[in-house]
Amino acid sequence: MSLDSEKEQFLKEFGDDYGYPNAPKNIDQIRATEFKRLNDLVYLDHGGATLYSESQLEAVLKDLNCTVYGNPHSQSHCSFNTSDRVGEARRQVLNFFNASLREYACIFTSGATAALKLIGETFPWSSGSSFMYTMENHNSVLGIREYALDKGAAALAVDIEEAAEHEKSRSPKSAIRISLRDEQRRSEGLMKEEPGDVYNLFAFPSECNFSGLRFNLELVKLMKKDSDRVLEGSTRARGRWMVLIDAAKGCATGPLDLSKYKADFVVISFYKLFGYPTGLGALIVRNDAAKLLKKTYFSGGTVAASIADIDFVKRREGVEDYFEDGTISYLSIASIYHGFKILNTLTMSSISRHTASLATYVRKALLAMRHENGSRVCTIYGANSSEALIDVMGPTVSFNLLRPDGSWFGYREVEKLASLSGIQLRTGCFCNPGACAKYLGLSHSDLLSNIEAGHVCWDDRDVLHGKPTGAIRASFGYMSNFEDARKLVNFIRASFVSLPSLSSNLHALRSTVFPASEGFRRANARYFLKSISIYPIKSCMGFSLNCWPLTSTGLLHDREWLLRGTGGEILTQKKVPDMCYITTFIDLDLGILFVESPRCKEKLQIQLTSDFLLARKGEMDIHAQRYEVLGYQNEVDAWFSNAVGRPCTLLRSSGQQDYACSKPGMCRDIDRKLNFVNEAQFLLISEESVSDLNQRLRANMQKGLHGQPIQISPLRFRPNLVVSGGKAYAEDHWKSLRIGDKHFTSLGGCNRCQMINLTPEAGKVKRSSEPLSTLAGYRRVKVFNCRQPWLASLIDRLLHDFNRVIISFGVSGEDNFWHIAEV
Repeated sequence: MSLDSEKEQFLKEFGDDYGYPNAPKNIDQIRATEFKRLNDLVYLDHGGATLYSESQLEAVLKDLNCTVYGNPHSQSHCSFNTSDRVGEARRQVLNFFNASLREYACIFTSGATAALKLIGETFPWSSGSSFMYTMENHNSVLGIREYALDKGAAALAVDIEEAAEHEKSRSPKSAIRISLRDEQRRSEGLMKEEPGDVYNLFAFPSECNFSGLRFNLELVKLMKKDSDRVLEGSTRARGRWMVLIDAAKGCATGPLDLSKYKADFVVISFYKLFGYPTGLGALIVRNDAAKLLKKTYFSGGTVAASIADIDFVKRREGVEDYFEDGTISYLSIASIYHGFKILNTLTMSSISRHTASLATYVRKALLAMRHENGSRVCTIYGANSSEALIDVMGPTVSFNLLRPDGSWFGYREVEKLASLSGIQLRTGCFCNPGACAKYLGLSHSDLLSNIEAGHVCWDDRDVLHGKPTGAIRASFGYMSNFEDARKLVNFIRASFVSLPSLSSNLHALRSTVFPASEGFRRANARYFLKSISIYPIKSCMGFSLNCWPLTSTGLLHDREWLLRGTGGEILTQKKVPDMCYITTFIDLDLGILFVESPRCKEKLQIQLTSDFLLARKGEMDIHAQRYEVLGYQNEVDAWFSNAVGRPCTLLRSSGQQDYACSKPGMCRDIDRKLNFVNEAQFLLISEESVSDLNQRLRANMQKGLHGQPIQISPLRFRPNLVVSGGKAYAEDHWKSLRIGDKHFTSLGGCNRCQMINLTPEAGKVKRSSEPLSTLAGYRRVKVFNCRQPWLASLIDRLLHDFNRVIISFGVSGEDNFWHIAEV
């Protein structure tokens, strides 16, 4: 189908909702004039942050250049300008939610998270209180649980369920059931009876930021007026229930009507609405609810009077004045006027329909995709939930991708390849652990096992124990267009759908690796170990040689040092590309690590032994492991800070504690110790695999897919071992190795990494899409899911020097094994 006919078909289905035909500018004009910076970029993370328009920033700049805004706590004319603009901004926010000025107040905060924190720390908790929240909630909402539990209150997560069919016709509320999970309480013993009223808090998002599910707002009325029936006689039903709605995600395309659904608290962040300003949010609070909040701290602007040397303070009575500590961000508040002006021009109803049409198109396209064997390509989360529980789906598509054999593509792999294609997605759990576990089917045991295996937020461990640990999310904003959605669909189809031609090619490849006619006879493949490489400092350049000592941590001194930034982050080439210019070499006879950098005049020499006497000791966590580390004198840190162009410190591993195996079932009972490597002690690649990749790169260049010739060296992949002598990618199938009388076990392929796309040229580091894009085009099935094809784990506690070796293949019973003999 041609591009024009594809869009024509889309417009036939969604033309009434797409594109703002009644606005001053349609979507094509908006993109051409307001978002020219998106010409080569498909931005699909509006759930994380939407984008500001050019005219919006121009209006903000003009406003700030033409008006003098003073501190609103003063009485000058300039201060009155600020107070007037802040008051106007409060009215805009309340109007956006159709909230009466007599009934609601707008408290400005530094964001939705700060608003949630304010609720948690001021809510009138008691031992009789309950904090109840839906499983689908952001971590910032879950954090309120800490305040509740510390005050002796109970906390419990709930699932929103659909009632029986015959009850649906009675009312929207009768179609909803709340299913309680186990109660959480820190205080031991029974709930204490306390004098006075008991207040409870129920929290839910207007739209789940994981799946895009929009919750039925009848939940507000249900909890405030009919909690006894909903909670079915539970002790949690006693007291007064108040309702909190996290609208940070949902209100960008579907604002609440607080005249109809009178929630007590609503939190928002303005960058989710119109991109700018960041660092500004609001708590919309009912005035009668605000009176119940118990605030301890006072500051400038929140008190009418105070006396320094006696316990006396008189607080201001206005809701906003009472809660807004210090000087508010008044210039940012003045800027939101111009953001609301854009939304009001387009109208929120049109924005909602426009973004929904794009998300619906993508959902349908993904669900229709099939591999050549007929198996589905995509699992979408939230799309098939009960209509009784949601008004509509928001403009978010959360999904994972499957291989033809039913195994999962890692979401980080998808994200990296999408980025190479100019498509910006979000992956992981999106700070929503409840929804993540619920939709991915992860039990408490699964979650704890993943954590013990080292999985944390934002890492590359996207599939553990055969299950994804997160998902892929594409979310649309008011400026998204059909071309964005189509590019996403075409990218997934081209990169992850198995077609018949690809399947036959893979069959041919496998037949060369496992020839059927061979039976149990020994194959003739002979493999040679061509080079050994050691990388003393993580992410800096290493050195190669013919032999090197092996220890219980792998190659002696390999990844034994790293650079840490002032914020505690580990520096790598992905963050600091210039690290590729730092060269290293170790002279074992002299006992010295030599380090050079073009930015430093002097070559640095670090003693391998005596410098320990001057080192600073400490501990650090990396990849969920605890390491004992040693630091160096200021002169060493100053040298590296100059070399990388930012403050940093050099740390050396002096021991690893409590290592948790990341591949259960494959490395069980292996006493494996690691330095600062990501997954295993060795990384192996074959020259034939790299040669095949280079042939494909040249073919792509001839087809016009590359502008300049590309020749990849095996060292681009930073391997420890380079072998040669067999078929390309034969190492994919190796299960174990033997060097002399020492044994090694394969841990499989490692994750794709964009670091292999960094190329130093003429003193600058060039970023490109290759070779990762080409690798992704044909290395799709499970055995190909790696950047470097093979990782080896040392089993023996200590190995000695080894020389060039040859590898021969044989079969014993049903288990493949590899012999490596010294030459």
